Amino acid sequence: MTTLMFILGIVVFAVGLLVSIAWHELGHLSTAKLFGIRVPQYMVGFGPTVWSRKKGETEYGIKAIPLGGYIRMIGMFPPDDSGRITARSTSPWRGMIEDARSAAFEELRPGDETRMFYTRKPWKRVIVMFAGPFMNLVLAIGLFLTVLMGFGIQQQTTTVASVSPCVIAQSEHRDSCKKSDPASPAEAAGMKKRDKIVAFDGKPTRDWNTLSDLIRVSAGKTVPIVVERDGKQLTLHAKIATNMVAKKDSGGGYVEGRYVKAGFLGFSAATGVVKQDFGESVTWMTDRVGDAVDSLVALPGKIPALWDAAFGDGPREPDSPMGIVGAARVTGEIATLDIPASQQLAMFVFVLAGFNLSLFLFNMLPLLPLDGGHIAGALWESLRRNVARVLRRPDPGPFDVAKLMPVAYVVAGIFVCFTVLVLIADVVNPVKIS
Repeated sequence: MTTLMFILGIVVFAVGLLVSIAWHELGHLSTAKLFGIRVPQYMVGFGPTVWSRKKGETEYGIKAIPLGGYIRMIGMFPPDDSGRITARSTSPWRGMIEDARSAAFEELRPGDETRMFYTRKPWKRVIVMFAGPFMNLVLAIGLFLTVLMGFGIQQQTTTVASVSPCVIAQSEHRDSCKKSDPASPAEAAGMKKRDKIVAFDGKPTRDWNTLSDLIRVSAGKTVPIVVERDGKQLTLHAKIATNMVAKKDSGGGYVEGRYVKAGFLGFSAATGVVKQDFGESVTWMTDRVGDAVDSLVALPGKIPALWDAAFGDGPREPDSPMGIVGAARVTGEIATLDIPASQQLAMFVFVLAGFNLSLFLFNMLPLLPLDGGHIAGALWESLRRNVARVLRRPDPGPFDVAKLMPVAYVVAGIFVCFTVLVLIADVVNPVKIS
């Protein structure tokens, strides 16, 4: 049964992956057609075609390898300076440019002269190329909101999990009390396990962050604490101690290894699944986008540890880069967890939302052959033409993105090598969930 559920989890992720890819390419397709660009093909996947059907001037299909997708637009690159396609050069770098330019003019038909991608104004080309990643961003936001507001997320609550018998500085990393340690304010006030703190010093406490902040700024004060116990409310009084506690960042998370002197009550908060309102969801997603950007920037620095995890005896870090195979394994593990089905579904949706957020950020890198590279080329063309107009110089014409194809092949080669490294690590030393 466990093996069956593991396979089911992978299948669910594979379907979600295909939908995400199709959704991305739909953004490119719809805007290209909106601006009158001819699109001969819309394909999900790579390799041999499994199924296809032609509707109008576009062939729609699914290919055997679900690791991406594409639409093919006529005239992605402008012709050379002579206005024609030249024979392939013997220079390998020049040959790359000419191959790319030739591919851009495949299936050119009479009447297509005004329907080619490069003939559209730069702002229209930016929209066409941005539409794909934007669709992934929209899907990520929708999926995150579904989980945050519909299912809820695991977080600390205002319910007491345990009461500390004494005041111990968190920086000391010990659990047992010494005779010299004073009793904790929570213990002295009579707080008990499973008490739910509903108000602190006259202020309602609906979430852990609010309660934690109130405690930290109340050092030395004696405050009333309203708790709910066995269905009834009672008021306790505690003199808040001063202690060394973990430092919090702007998002409410704890900063590892950093401590500050602040108020201390002396209890551990229970965790639970808590639904978020819209404002809390937006704040949470904003923080996650920031984390994702930081992770993308830090990606090159994680390659040595990833190499050691794949080919050496190094551990696979929880925040290690993970590919499609790794994500599929994680969703397979989720399906085998002994948790409610609703939480399994929420975790599935979370993984898919994170995948779409990563697709958005990755594709926005200003490098060919990514969408961001074409956006950067269109913006550069717009800048050149506007500067020429202001200086009353001749129009420099379209920016020839094809000249950057040698760089694009190098970038693509680096991406392929990195993808292979991640794939090996995902197979031999995968990231596992606890």
